[in-house]
Amino acid sequence: MQIGVNVPNFGPGTDPGVLRDWAQTVEGLGFDLLMVSDHVAVTPDVAKQYPAPFYEPFTTLSWLAGITHRVRLGTTVLIVPYRHPLLVARMAANLNQLSGGRLVLGVGVGWARQEFDALGVPFQQRGKLTDDHLQAIRAAWDDDEDYRSGQIPFWIGGNSDAGIRRAVRLGEAWHPLRCTLPWLREAPGRVKAIADEQRRPVPAFVPRIALRLTDSPVTGPERLAGEGTIEQVLDDLEQLRLLGADTVVLDPFNGDPRETCHPQVAWQALATVAAHRDLDTHHTQTERQ
Repeated sequence: MQIGVNVPNFGPGTDPGVLRDWAQTVEGLGFDLLMVSDHVAVTPDVAKQYPAPFYEPFTTLSWLAGITHRVRLGTTVLIVPYRHPLLVARMAANLNQLSGGRLVLGVGVGWARQEFDALGVPFQQRGKLTDDHLQAIRAAWDDDEDYRSGQIPFWIGGNSDAGIRRAVRLGEAWHPLRCTLPWLREAPGRVKAIADEQRRPVPAFVPRIALRLTDSPVTGPERLAGEGTIEQVLDDLEQLRLLGADTVVLDPFNGDPRETCHPQVAWQALATVAAHRDLDTHHTQTERQ
């Protein structure tokens, strides 16, 4: 199972230097994937959660591709209706080629109604627009002489049955975001049932979970996967591995924009996970010898 990191590409503490440090930290600690989120217009509903400045994902990832070497790069998630599908097809194909085939395109329908209004995109039609756009992007990539996109996977975000159905129809993977572990335990069964109903293969399971380390155990039914002591977080990761997760993305941003001014806290949490991950890998390799 691979482990990725969701890097904050927004907020008062974020600037090009911090983004560079994030990328070098994620890659240097041995994580497999670096992802950023997507907004175009920081309308009031967006600003409550993801305040300016907001660094657009394609331009940001293109820059980070040039200062990294191994780590895969992705979006969690690109709001598909915000851009013309041929523009997304072009930017994604170019980024994938320029990065040496490292792009993962996590996609979603969006939620910020004021942002949709600012962009002139009908909010109520976002689901259909997403489906239509994803099919148009795939069709564009069929022209390999022009786009030269290679195999760019769609990770379909969305925790609802509609999101699962979209993942089964149109994606290589289903990418639920920030859920409790009991919810995640039940999710693969829901996905398989919908896939069987549609007579399609079951997409890969690639959840994004929280990362918030605490000194004392976090208990209660509302505890998100990835919250608690390092032992709880490692157990969550093991449970997700046993559930068949192909990749798990850790999200160290926990909702307070002031966190972006002190990224060292998140970097230390990631370093703690990485250290234990290396230890577990060493033990596994020793047992196999």
